Amino acid sequence: MVALTLPDGSVRSFPGAVTGTELAAAIGPGLAKAALFLKLDGQVVDLATRIERDAKVAIVTARDDAVLELLRHDCAHVLAEAVKELYNDVQVTIGPSIEDGFYYDFARRTPFTPEDLVRIEIRMHEIVDRNEPIRREEWERGRAIEFFKAQGEHYKAEIVAAIPEGEPIGVYSQGRFTDLCRGPHLASTGRLGHAFKLTKLAGAYWRGDSRNEMLQRVYGTCWRDDKELQAYLTRIEEAEKRDHRRLGRELELFHQQEEAPGMVFWHPRGWTLWRMVEAYMRRRLETDGYVEVKTPQLVDRAFWQQSGHWEHFRDKMFVSEIEERTFALKPMNCPGAVQIFKRGVKSYRDLPLRLAEFGACHRYEPSGALHGLMRVRGFVQDDAHLFCAEDQITAESIRFCDLLTSIYGDFGFADVTIKFADRPAVRAGSDAIWDKAEQALKDAAKAAGLNTILNPGEGAFYGPKLEFVLRDAIGRDWQCGTLQVDFVLPERLDAEYTAEDGSRRRPVMLHRVILGSFERFLAILIEDCAGKFPLWLAPTQLVAASIVSDANDYAAKVVAEAAKLGLRAELDARNDKINFKVREHSLRKIPAILAIGKREAEQGTVSVRRLGSETSQVKPLAAALAELAAEALPPDQRR
Repeated sequence: MVALTLPDGSVRSFPGAVTGTELAAAIGPGLAKAALFLKLDGQVVDLATRIERDAKVAIVTARDDAVLELLRHDCAHVLAEAVKELYNDVQVTIGPSIEDGFYYDFARRTPFTPEDLVRIEIRMHEIVDRNEPIRREEWERGRAIEFFKAQGEHYKAEIVAAIPEGEPIGVYSQGRFTDLCRGPHLASTGRLGHAFKLTKLAGAYWRGDSRNEMLQRVYGTCWRDDKELQAYLTRIEEAEKRDHRRLGRELELFHQQEEAPGMVFWHPRGWTLWRMVEAYMRRRLETDGYVEVKTPQLVDRAFWQQSGHWEHFRDKMFVSEIEERTFALKPMNCPGAVQIFKRGVKSYRDLPLRLAEFGACHRYEPSGALHGLMRVRGFVQDDAHLFCAEDQITAESIRFCDLLTSIYGDFGFADVTIKFADRPAVRAGSDAIWDKAEQALKDAAKAAGLNTILNPGEGAFYGPKLEFVLRDAIGRDWQCGTLQVDFVLPERLDAEYTAEDGSRRRPVMLHRVILGSFERFLAILIEDCAGKFPLWLAPTQLVAASIVSDANDYAAKVVAEAAKLGLRAELDARNDKINFKVREHSLRKIPAILAIGKREAEQGTVSVRRLGSETSQVKPLAAALAELAAEALPPDQRR
C-alpha cells in the first residue's frame, strides 16, 4: 500500500507503486490533461516517475510559476533536436534555462545566420506537433561515453567523463534525438506548446573559458501561452527602443571604443547629466551627516593582501609593476576608508562616523561580458563606510534605508525589492563572526520594517548584505543599492576606537551604496525614462528657437535670462524653418522649446512647446522662465 498526501492534506492510497500520470488521472480527467510534472517530497520529477513509498506529492500544471523554468529547459532540448535534424555538421554541448528563456551552445564551423534561426524555429514547431514521447533512462558511465562518441558528440562525452563516480547518468530521448540530462522533462514534446521564439545568436567559449573553442549560442524565449509570449516580445521591443547605448549615441551623451574596452568617453551633455546626479547625491549625503573623503587609486599589493582582497578578488584586479613593487588599482573603496578612520585616536564620541566617497574603481571583466554602461571595467561608486559601535547598527541601518528610499523616489523609482544575501562558500572570518553579522543585519532589517527575500550564498566575502532591487518603467529589475555588516575588515586592518570605559574596541563597519556604480545607474535611468529626462536632470533644459532672423537678438536675450535663473538653455538661430527645428529638438528630447517670432519679440513673450505635446502656449517671458526654473529645481531643493 502506498499513501500519497496531497497539498490540501487529503490522502490517496494505492495498492502498489503508481506514476505521476496515474495519480493525476485518479484525481480527475481535468488534472490528468493539465498535468506537466510531479512534485515528490518537494522535488520536481517526471510524471512517469514511479512512486513506491508513502510521500507528499503535488501535480505541477501550467498555473505554477515554477513551471516556466522547466518548460524553457524542454524548449532547449527541442531546439537541439531541430538543429541536429537540419544540420549534420553540428555537435551539441549544453542548453540550460535562463531568466526569461533558454539557450543552447553548438559547435559548428559554419556560422548560423538569422535565416537559420527562422528555419530552426519552424522545425521546432514541427517537433512539437509530432508530440514525440520523451523517455528517461539511466545509463552506466562507459555506455554513455561510448554512445556519445559514436554519435560524434565529443563535448557530451567529455561532460559524462567529468561526472563523479556513482552519480546517476540520466539520458533523455525524444524522436531520434538523445541528450544527456538530469531532467525533469515533459511526457512528450506536444505538451510544450508553441509559445516560444528564437531571439538571437551569440558566441560563447566552451565551459566559459577563453582558452577553449568558441561555440555558437542560440538564445530563445519560452512562455506558458501566446499571451505571455507576446507581452514579453512587446517588452523586449520597448527595451530595444530604450537601449542606453543607442540613446547614448543619439543624444550625444557618451561613447565607447575598442582602444579603451570597458571604459567610457563622456560627452558634454552626458557629463552634465553625471554632474547633476553627483551634485544631488553630494547634497543628500551632507544633509544626512556624511563627510566626503578621497582615497588613492593605486596601492601596494601588501595592502590588498592584508585586507583579503588579494586572496578573494585577485582575478578581478589590474596590476602594475613599479620599481620592483607590485601595485594594484583598487577594485573597492573600503580598505582605503579604514586607513582614514585609523589616523588619529578615535573615541566612542566620534561614532557613528560616516565617510562618503565618490570612489573610482577598476575591475577586470572579460571582454565578452562588457555591456555598455551596465558592465564596465572602470566605474565610480557612491560609496560610504559607516564606523559604529555594535549597539548603533540598527539605528544606522534604519537611517540608511530611509535615505535610500527617499533618493530612489526622487529619481522616480518607487517599487523596491530587498534581498538578504548570507554567507558565501568562500569567505573571510569565522563562523561565529558570520553568525553575529547575519543576526545583526536581520535584526536591523526587522527593526526597519523591511520584508526581505533570501538570496543564499551571495554575501560579500567579509559580511552579509541587503540588496536593494528597483523596478523600472517596463518592469525590469535592477540591483543597485547594498548595505553590508562587516566585522572582518576592522579586525584584519586593525581599526580601533576608545570605548566609554577606556577599553580599545573594534568598530563595526557598515558598507553601503545607493546608486551602486554611477555608470550603471545612469544606464538604468536613461532606459527607464527613454532619454526623456525630468527637467532637473535634462542636460539641455530648453532651446530658444527663432522663427525669423528679426527675432534672433530677442532669442539670444531669452537664453541669457534663462541662464540667470540657472536654466541650461541653448540658442537656435539657424536659418531653418521652425517645424524643422521643433522636430530636431524633439528627437534630441529637449524638454521645452521656446519658439520666438517677430510678434513674440515685440510683445516680450515666448511660445512654449513641451516635449510630447502637439500644442504650444504663448506666455510672458518672465512667467515662462519662472515656471521652468521652479520645475527645474532638484527634488531635494523643492522640499
